[in-house]
Amino acid sequence: MQYRTFGKHGLDCSEIGFGAWAIGGAWGAQADTDSLAALHRALDLGCNFIDTAAGYGDGRSERLIAQVLRERAEAGRDDPVFVATKTPPTAGSWPPSPYDKAEERYPESYLRANIAERLECLGTDKIDLLQLHTWTRAWNRNPTPFKVLRALQREGHIGLIGVSTPEHDQNSVIDLIRGGWVDSVQLIYNLFEQEPAAELLDVAREHGVGVIVRVAFDEGSLTGKFTVLTRFPEDDFRSQYFAGDRLSRTVVRADRIRHDLDGSGYTMPQAALKFVLAHPAVSTVIPGIRNVAQAEANCAVSDLPAMPDKLLHQLHRHNWRRSFWYGGK
Repeated sequence: MQYRTFGKHGLDCSEIGFGAWAIGGAWGAQADTDSLAALHRALDLGCNFIDTAAGYGDGRSERLIAQVLRERAEAGRDDPVFVATKTPPTAGSWPPSPYDKAEERYPESYLRANIAERLECLGTDKIDLLQLHTWTRAWNRNPTPFKVLRALQREGHIGLIGVSTPEHDQNSVIDLIRGGWVDSVQLIYNLFEQEPAAELLDVAREHGVGVIVRVAFDEGSLTGKFTVLTRFPEDDFRSQYFAGDRLSRTVVRADRIRHDLDGSGYTMPQAALKFVLAHPAVSTVIPGIRNVAQAEANCAVSDLPAMPDKLLHQLHRHNWRRSFWYGGK
């Protein structure tokens, strides 16, 4: 495993992190035994960065992480592990409407109560990184929630503060970065979604902000395992993500990437992760990991040679300006 600095914050984090959404639910059936084994194996292989959220199984993902860290500590295997979690806004539209008010969707009393729940679920008295789970450009002139988080940081409940980008408008967090409100940003960046390379990634690097990349596999399509006949259970998030003709359109584009990788020595999942890691602003990428085999495959990518510039530039042509797929589109 290779390690990178997390912005200017003095943390050496594994460049392959553990995305813990699926172990909480919403991706079809998932046994806790598989989840626990996957977490242990990833940590054994040098992964020291885990990303989770309140919404991943209503704390289920966080509790599984806490259990693994407790088991490892009891066994004397207490190498530092950095855990990032997220607090969602109060009930309402997602993404937030431009008419929503920050102090109503992230009020101080709610933030304090929700963060207390995160501390309890994670079995800790301090959260390494607390991220707001979404944002809207409408709040950039009134970043009140981050004032509350800075107070909680001073009180010792939070280590670092971050934000997870709204899928449809990732650049909306650039003002937060420039204003010094966030220590990290979590964003979507992959072979299809390359827009962050235009400005967002460079701005984060210039300001010493850690960058966590999610959706590196485009919810699985960039692993190359889907066909036009692939079907997902109703309780699987991807049944909506790839609704209508989305899957068939995506498969065609993924096949074009597969063609460009012929003779490169990379599998599609390896290339998807190496493409992300080629950008110097990226601190860590957090592919979803559900079992030991996925932990081993994803962590092994870190030790592969860097992607050659010629291939990297060739893959730029797969930038797909589809924005983000919400229901009804």
